[in-house]
Amino acid sequence: MIDSHIHADTRPYEDFEMMAVAGIESAITCAHDPLRMSSANVVLDHWHRILNNDISRAANNGLKLYAAIGIHPRSISKDFEVAMSELINLVGSEDVVAIGEIGLESVSSSQIHVFKRQLKLAENLNMPVVVHTPRKNKQEVTKVTFDIIEENINPDLVVVDHVDESIIKDVNELGTKIGITVQPQKMTPEEAVHLLKEYGTDGVFLDSDMSSSPSDPLSVPKTVHKMKLADFEMEDIKKVSNDNALDFFIKNNI
Repeated sequence: MIDSHIHADTRPYEDFEMMAVAGIESAITCAHDPLRMSSANVVLDHWHRILNNDISRAANNGLKLYAAIGIHPRSISKDFEVAMSELINLVGSEDVVAIGEIGLESVSSSQIHVFKRQLKLAENLNMPVVVHTPRKNKQEVTKVTFDIIEENINPDLVVVDHVDESIIKDVNELGTKIGITVQPQKMTPEEAVHLLKEYGTDGVFLDSDMSSSPSDPLSVPKTVHKMKLADFEMEDIKKVSNDNALDFFIKNNI
């Protein structure tokens, strides 16, 4: 199994062992805003912690971590250009498989500008992108997000994450990959199974988004268990819990 969206820097050492024991072999740890991202130096320190600390912490417990690196919409400092310059260098690193998570938390001009810049970079590099969708004003903000994606990047390179009932139809029509986050306060395994029954498993990834928010490191295997109880075919279970993310993030980067 692959957990396609986590924030490893916020989690204790023991969580990685728990995931590995439960059958999760790999995960994608994404850049975010673990503290007040007041300057580009804080953002850079965050990225370097992911690449130089978290990957080895997970490996010591049998979990292979890959990284998505980018400027989260809540991580835009006044000197963000410094981080953008370093991002161009880091995305060529062996363990970096995507730019992300990036996107919009609101529709501020600075967030839109930085989002477009990173999408264009990914398009030029033919690199996968993890796109954030917010908890608040989700439909309104996501509509603007979709317009920006269509204007700046091939949707085949994009996974739109934290997709729920309110936006999944629109994501399907956009043609990007779909990230379903199974996390307390976002979605239960049972709700995820309902979406998968209605919309299918093609291009869909399961993830826990485990972070400093209420989280369950085992939400992917728990959802797999619920899919088995709901009589999903094993081929479909493998798609959403492993194969789709493997094809999107990893096979194209090894």
